[in-house]
Amino acid sequence: MFGLGFMEILFIAIVAIIFLGPDKLPGAMVDIAKFIKSAKNAITDAKQSLNEEVNLDELKREALGYKEQLDKATEELQGFKNLNPMNDLKEAADLGSVKDNFERLTQREPEAEGTQVEAKQSEEITFKKKTVSDPTLGEVKKENKALKKEAKKKVEEDQAGDN
Repeated sequence: MFGLGFMEILFIAIVAIIFLGPDKLPGAMVDIAKFIKSAKNAITDAKQSLNEEVNLDELKREALGYKEQLDKATEELQGFKNLNPMNDLKEAADLGSVKDNFERLTQREPEAEGTQVEAKQSEEITFKKKTVSDPTLGEVKKENKALKKEAKKKVEEDQAGDN
């Protein structure tokens, strides 16, 4: 009780008997018991009202629900963390084997004795620039110029007539 040992309780009882006397001691013990009981009730009521106001249990459940959702989302994102489409393409193409095949195919086979291979002469190919003239395009340009001149003349005549 309150972390007191037998010797401490005995000492308190002897001091209480000396100061209170045998006739007031039973009433004091009852008052002390009532005080302890009311203190325990007050603490219990305070805990209950605090739990009702704060709803700790509900908050704990909600927090655990959010934690579970975050854990699921984290697991899903772990799959995307190392996702690199270039790595997938490199693995699918297997470029190393293509390079090896190219080198193998382009290597010269050993020449047989007495057989000489002549070097191939390079052939030069040149392309000359060719200009293409479209007679209809030139005619359309001339017609557009003539129409513009006629339109200017009409505008000038209209302005002169209005004055």
